[in-house]
Amino acid sequence: MIRKRERLRTGYTTGACSAAAARAATLGLITGEIPSHVATLLPNGTEVTFPVEREGAARASVIKDAGDDPDVTHGARLTASARALPDLPGQIRLLGGEGVGRVTRLGVGLPVGEAAINPVPCANIIANVQAAAGDWLQGDGLEITLSVPGGAEMAKRTLNPRLGIVGGISILGTSGIVYPYSTAAFKAALRQSIAAAAMLKEPRILLTTGRRTERFAMAVYPDLPEQAVIQMGDFIGAGLTAVAQGPFRHLILGVMPGKLAKIAQGLANTHAGKGSVAMDAVAEAVRAAGGDESMIRQARSGPTVRHAAELLQDAQRQEAFGRELLAKAMPQVRARLPDAMRVTILLFDFEGRLLASQESGP
Repeated sequence: MIRKRERLRTGYTTGACSAAAARAATLGLITGEIPSHVATLLPNGTEVTFPVEREGAARASVIKDAGDDPDVTHGARLTASARALPDLPGQIRLLGGEGVGRVTRLGVGLPVGEAAINPVPCANIIANVQAAAGDWLQGDGLEITLSVPGGAEMAKRTLNPRLGIVGGISILGTSGIVYPYSTAAFKAALRQSIAAAAMLKEPRILLTTGRRTERFAMAVYPDLPEQAVIQMGDFIGAGLTAVAQGPFRHLILGVMPGKLAKIAQGLANTHAGKGSVAMDAVAEAVRAAGGDESMIRQARSGPTVRHAAELLQDAQRQEAFGRELLAKAMPQVRARLPDAMRVTILLFDFEGRLLASQESGP
């Protein structure tokens, strides 16, 4: 795991800021006063106090601070308004208003037609609203509407249009914290973490592309020391170079289909802004896995590799699809490592199911 983040200032996700705004708006509706600051529970279990701006009797906003790695939503005004739902005790409805994108295609993990509020932040927002409302919910329900002024314009500088999310940004965040993954300082921390792992005298090292893949891969290798498990983020090139310079005998990679497809293309940085997935190659992997012509066409024109995998539906064809991607990715990984190093690539879906794996080397 990456240590020594002290030099990098972390920030908060759109989901965390929305949860804080929703909690403040709920308090405004119930007590008649929007607080200037509100304590909010993040998805990772920590509590953070956010400054709040009052926009109405039951409408509040929180300005997003993305830390040292500001993305296009840095400085966005995440706004929430609360409305009572009489005679609907306990019910909480979460809606997307102006500047919050709406899903128009499959493949992003949300139903078509719904607001682009991902499941983890959705649950976190509702939990914070419930905590703020308390016993008040015994008599009535609540409707919370999220909005982001200028969100439609911000979204033009994101992947949302290509993913079929229209009209605004997405409400995201699995932990509530934004880490500055795309800074030179993070790459330095990555190299430092790999160097520290080398001192363990543990022959194996596990690199993952994020928190989910870290959790999934650690379940496969529960005996690995924590210091030998490192999140490389999008920096596959920097991570492999650092591992190649160490004493390790076995590299394990934990990835998901989208990142694996980019690795298969030979990209050293898998960030969305550094290169797009070659969907023709993904479509051919669908063909090789037994997909019919309709599936192949949809995969070629589809928004994500995840969507292509979901088109295959049954587990056997999804596994075959994963093996096709692995077969193309493994040579790209091997080319950056010593011949004597063993390599294992674990491919997971979003629910943590191991779709396929491949090993190479002694």
